[in-house]
Amino acid sequence: MSARPSTPAVGSRPRVWLVVGGALLTAVSLTAGWWLGQHSLGGRPVDRSRLELEKQAILLRADVSRGQASEGQQQRLLQLLLALDDKTEATALLERMADQQPERWSLRLMLAELRRDQKDLSGAEREVRQLLNLSPERIEALQLMALLQLEQDRGPEAEALLTKAYRQASRQKANANALQIGLLLADLQQRRGQFKAADDLYKQLGAAHPEDPRPLLGQAMLRQQQGKTREALELLDRARRLKPNQPDTRLDEVAAAWGLEPLRRGQGAATEPSPAPPPASGGQEPPAPRDP
Repeated sequence: MSARPSTPAVGSRPRVWLVVGGALLTAVSLTAGWWLGQHSLGGRPVDRSRLELEKQAILLRADVSRGQASEGQQQRLLQLLLALDDKTEATALLERMADQQPERWSLRLMLAELRRDQKDLSGAEREVRQLLNLSPERIEALQLMALLQLEQDRGPEAEALLTKAYRQASRQKANANALQIGLLLADLQQRRGQFKAADDLYKQLGAAHPEDPRPLLGQAMLRQQQGKTREALELLDRARRLKPNQPDTRLDEVAAAWGLEPLRRGQGAATEPSPAPPPASGGQEPPAPRDP
């Protein structure tokens, strides 16, 4: 899968969707085919590797067309088609698999990601809406839908979608999705430059979930984006101290992106943090947030 394009509001700060990486898992699934094509045949010439993949695909196509292919064989054919960069046939196969196995919602999410990768944004939205119609609080689907809308300069729609989902989840006591959806909403507001709204929501989430470091991490990234490095460091340190015996790789990743080696080692924030901006991040979000 190609890297997701950054939005203008992101700048050069590291982008991290602070919830489950459903889309990232999707991206891993899709790129599995590419990985297979690159590595499964060792050091043989590329043309022979491709020929072998095509031979395997021909055999599996025959089983699929006769309706004799197992789920595992269909999955294998999907990997081969992606390795061969035959996204059109891969899309058709994945659509059939998603229809045949509706209980595997990850297939529908992967299909949406594949359509998005081919610039079929309306088709991708259609697939995600099917998921949201069945499960309005599906985090991975909400994340991908918001991203699709944001990429099409429909930020207000994305915010309305997440705001509605967050309010509904917040009405239910002990709803674990409320925090995750709230983090998505705050991150979206931050991406759109609505810093006060994002900061207020991070504080609200932190008060409601005082033992979870993610709201503090979100606030730290917001402060860094605003150029308030010292405040960002203090927030990162507070987040780390919430669970001192349980290292959080997200904190280390953010600290590394900011050049804060002492914090990564758990020795506290540097007294003179580097003002240089981190390198542009080409990844998720997830993170995404790409396909199940």
